[in-house]
Amino acid sequence: MVIASRNQGKIAEFHELLQELELHVFSLTDFPGLPEVAETGATFQENALLKARAATGATGLVAVADDSGLDVDYLKGAPGIYSSRYAGSDHDDAANNRKLLAALDGVPASRRSARFRCVIAITTPDGGEYLSEGVCEGRITTAPRGDDGFGYDPVFLIPSLGLTFAELGALVKNRISHRAEAMTNAREILTYLLKSPSITYTSDLSRE
Repeated sequence: MVIASRNQGKIAEFHELLQELELHVFSLTDFPGLPEVAETGATFQENALLKARAATGATGLVAVADDSGLDVDYLKGAPGIYSSRYAGSDHDDAANNRKLLAALDGVPASRRSARFRCVIAITTPDGGEYLSEGVCEGRITTAPRGDDGFGYDPVFLIPSLGLTFAELGALVKNRISHRAEAMTNAREILTYLLKSPSITYTSDLSRE
């Protein structure tokens, strides 16, 4: 199976979440010649499918892709599907966080509600397409906190825990995150696909 991403933080999370499945998992870093896929969809669902379809088409493997982002209520859902390039096309996490905090400068905690959303798309060489979604509610801090994680993790607070995603550590984050919720259903889909006679796996993808 191939994870349709080159983002090392996201790949690490997927490996952690997929470790219970007996699969050999590749990522796009194992296929350096493949071009980037333009995320031209209008929704997380459309973008996830675009990436998964492209990965399956180029590799002939079952592909898992996600599109995820941050919806901030005060900003009417922004940055949303533009989360990874909120501050520009350079995809700089620190710049994205600075722009977000500047946009919320002076906004009280009660109006800084936000949520991470994740849509996972699974595509198969025989044309199968499956979707799974997850949401994690939180609040935007006034300054970055924590050294773990990536993206908006340092500014996304879980109020009930009093910690940002970047302070939680991987074990806790991977239990409560939007991606973990989406992956719970995705694992069920992948387990079904492993047993499906309509899917042919290469030797690298066979169960060991």
